[in-house]
Amino acid sequence: MTQYTYLLINFFTIFICFIFSFHPKIKFYRHFVAFVKASSLVGLVFILWDIWFTKNGVWWFNYRYLTGLKISELPVEEVLFFICIPFSCVFTYFCLDKFFKLDWKPLPEKILVIVSIIFYTGMAVYYHDRIYTLVTFSTTAVSLLVLYFVLKVKWIGKASFIYVILMPGFLAVNGVLTGTGLDSPVVNYNAENFIGYRILTIPIEDVFYGYEMILWNLFFFKKFKENELDS
Repeated sequence: MTQYTYLLINFFTIFICFIFSFHPKIKFYRHFVAFVKASSLVGLVFILWDIWFTKNGVWWFNYRYLTGLKISELPVEEVLFFICIPFSCVFTYFCLDKFFKLDWKPLPEKILVIVSIIFYTGMAVYYHDRIYTLVTFSTTAVSLLVLYFVLKVKWIGKASFIYVILMPGFLAVNGVLTGTGLDSPVVNYNAENFIGYRILTIPIEDVFYGYEMILWNLFFFKKFKENELDS
């Protein structure tokens, strides 16, 4: 049963959200195609990132908790991660946005984005010798810059707030993957490649890695959903 640990984590991450997608007041199922397109596009980039890091020993997987099936360098469970986690996050965003008014005023949102970009850039420069830290913070800074100032999205504040709401679930899922409650981690990290600060067993970089991934999933999901409505 141990070998199904990561697979079960993915399953329970998505199960409740998937069931409620068919609720008559939510009807998220109508946007499954938009989600699949978005998660496939974004997932491809993160999977390539994942493969490169795995090949270079930035992190590696404990096959005690895996089925053994692989796609390229990655366990199939890791590939599914890039579908299951975004599904739960995009679904939650969709529901909260549908039933609550969470929009930010322009000035606070702009301040949030600018301060975040400065902070992430500073972290990337200061820890330039730690590859996971450097790549995560620099790409998150660039992502915010492009999304807000180039693509002109107006939901960064709302998405950031909802990501904070999702944090307990993130800590639970990522905590197990990084060793919380297990004899050893499912995902192991090379200590030379990240800062070393952890939330429970979770490297702090994982929080921003997930944040960046969800922002891009939301961006493309919204775009593909708009195209559905126009067609």
